[in-house]
Amino acid sequence: MQEPDIQVGLLTCKEISFTLHGIYHVVAPKGNPTSTKSIVEGEQRVSLEDGKILWNEKLFSELLFFPTDDPEKNQFELKNVMIGKQFHWQQHEDQRFQGALRLIIEEEGITAINLINTEKYLTSVISSEMSATASLELLKAHAVISRSWLLAQLTSQKNDNQRCGWITEEEVVRWYNRSAHQHFDVCADDHCQRYQGVTKVTTEIAKRAVKETRGEILIYNGEICDTRFSKCCGGTTEEFSTCWEDKNYPYLTSVKDPFCGMANQQILNQVMMNYDQQTTNFYRWTVTYTQQELHDLISTNTGIELGEILDLVALARGKSGRIYRLKIVGSQRNLIIGKELEIRKTLSKSHLFSSAFTIEKQGDGIVPEQFILHGAGWGHGVGLCQIGAAVMGEQGYKYKDILLYYYKGAKVERMY
Repeated sequence: MQEPDIQVGLLTCKEISFTLHGIYHVVAPKGNPTSTKSIVEGEQRVSLEDGKILWNEKLFSELLFFPTDDPEKNQFELKNVMIGKQFHWQQHEDQRFQGALRLIIEEEGITAINLINTEKYLTSVISSEMSATASLELLKAHAVISRSWLLAQLTSQKNDNQRCGWITEEEVVRWYNRSAHQHFDVCADDHCQRYQGVTKVTTEIAKRAVKETRGEILIYNGEICDTRFSKCCGGTTEEFSTCWEDKNYPYLTSVKDPFCGMANQQILNQVMMNYDQQTTNFYRWTVTYTQQELHDLISTNTGIELGEILDLVALARGKSGRIYRLKIVGSQRNLIIGKELEIRKTLSKSHLFSSAFTIEKQGDGIVPEQFILHGAGWGHGVGLCQIGAAVMGEQGYKYKDILLYYYKGAKVERMY
């Protein structure tokens, strides 16, 4: 297998501003008007008009800008890219990318897509998911799992009709697939893998980690592993079925992780991005809601009026303690929700850190005055724990040892 080129969805807006640093060719597919310029550079702006892309006073259904010279020097900069969409760290920043820029029309507006080869993509991913100042062994481990997950997505047959839960009068159970993109391979945010172009590639160690693991992936029984990972497992990793469809993988078993709770501030500074460090106390955390606050959250997030909230009952937990079926008892009606992410979304304005929490009620009457959630971890907890792996890297573990600690029974093999 040769190293594949991939398409990464960067953002979708009604209007996109970008700057071409260097000289770029412009190509429009057949059926579009011929551009007045075939070579462009500098500041550009496109907008949505009559279902088309308006650029240089002409309408297009698609545009492709690709560098004419050294792709290391020719870069394009997108303005106001959203990162952490719908999470508590959501923000905007300008980002630079290598490779080509493709603009297409989707339902929500104009989508900017980066065409780039896999290894350059991975150099950015490991520097965006973790800080580029992390240990070499951690970055090498992350390069392997990021490459494995990507190639698993590219080689699997996408099924747009795949069932992702069910909704009845009594239950809202759903999960969120990471391969639900029709017009590009992966997106650039936490829904898939963080990819922030060359904006975050600040050290040679990240490039070295990708180069020294070039083409390496995790394999189980001849198939590429679905190498999920999360920020902080809270002490025990979780099984796949707690978070997604009702199936499990032998290499994604629940693992006790003593390393996860051993991270000091020095390690966190090395491995977490600046905006990640705004999130504190995620290994063990507490959230307190008044009766009114919890009622309003549930009503807003589900669109269902339950009346006063009388109780939260964990009906089913995974092996890490993460709840994947939660019964909300209301004075007017009850509602069961799941899986893991749906619970986190329902009980927060953005997302709870995790669904691994216990419930404490306070108040003298039948209707509790407060609900206190005592929780553990940050994220779904499946696969590699980034904080635990960071500690292992600092303690001298090699990247293959880190990988095989979290993905039991898997093997590291070179695909290209």
